Amino acid sequence: MQEIERKFLVKSNAYREQAYKRSTIKQGFLNLDPQRTVRVRVKRNSAQLTVKGLSSDDGLSRHEWEIDIPKKDALFLLDLCHNEFIEKERYEVKCGEHVFEIDEFHGSNEGLVLAEIELNDENESFVKPDWLGTEVTGQPEYYNANLSVNPYLKWAK
Repeated sequence: MQEIERKFLVKSNAYREQAYKRSTIKQGFLNLDPQRTVRVRVKRNSAQLTVKGLSSDDGLSRHEWEIDIPKKDALFLLDLCHNEFIEKERYEVKCGEHVFEIDEFHGSNEGLVLAEIELNDENESFVKPDWLGTEVTGQPEYYNANLSVNPYLKWAK
């Protein structure tokens, strides 16, 4: 499956009052090769194993495959993961026909807040809420896999 996604910094916390869903996420990476990143994620009582391919040159799209797995298996796999875990609070906000997923990072990535939107087409238009900041699509330092190796607190000024 092809994933088309744009990513933005967030400039205010106004999204919190607009959110219709909130969840805590813990994830780790079994493989950090950019050609095929393998992620394990636990979110509430569910868990997924995800394989993501190499991003396009502009960072807008890449192949993604995901499957639900038992939570107990995911917890076991998290023990095998590289580097630091990514821990974050996710807020989901409907804007027009789309949903933004806003992640407030914790731990070594504390202070970073990113919004992502999945699109059906790279040129698809979407509503840009007031709290949406600078676009960081295609900037590898903002990929979760890279944040597990080089956390935000180490490079943010």
